[in-house]
Amino acid sequence: MPILENLTPTALAARALRTRGLVRAPIWLFRHGLGAALGPRMVMIEHTGRKSGEPRYVVLEVVDRPDADTVVVCSGFGETAQWYRNLRAQPECRVTVGRRERAARADLLDAEASAAVLDRYRAAHPAAWERLRGAIEHAVGHTVDGLPMVRLRLR
Repeated sequence: MPILENLTPTALAARALRTRGLVRAPIWLFRHGLGAALGPRMVMIEHTGRKSGEPRYVVLEVVDRPDADTVVVCSGFGETAQWYRNLRAQPECRVTVGRRERAARADLLDAEASAAVLDRYRAAHPAAWERLRGAIEHAVGHTVDGLPMVRLRLR
């Protein structure tokens, strides 16, 4: 029974965040025109591999949408996330929201701007933030005081 005791919702969510197949499953949905099924708070970003030059994909939750042409996403795994490092190297990308794909440019937000976005997200979605925070902290093994944010300016 000790294995079952460790299967809290937070532990399960953390395990899911570390399971490549589960994390990449939404990419398949977006690439087959079914991204809208995930709701308006999920987007797919097509970015360029900084070493390979090949297209890479990630699906992330929108943490802020200041206007129709701007989407802000968060790197729960910090600045070491591959997609984050790729956008730092090459900010030109494509963003799919639902079924609509648009060219975009990524701007990495500084710590102060990132903290402001996170504060707004916490206020707007307190229950979702608690679940997400717990899962991220469990997955990465430390607290998530400051998470880097990326503003995607859609064209």
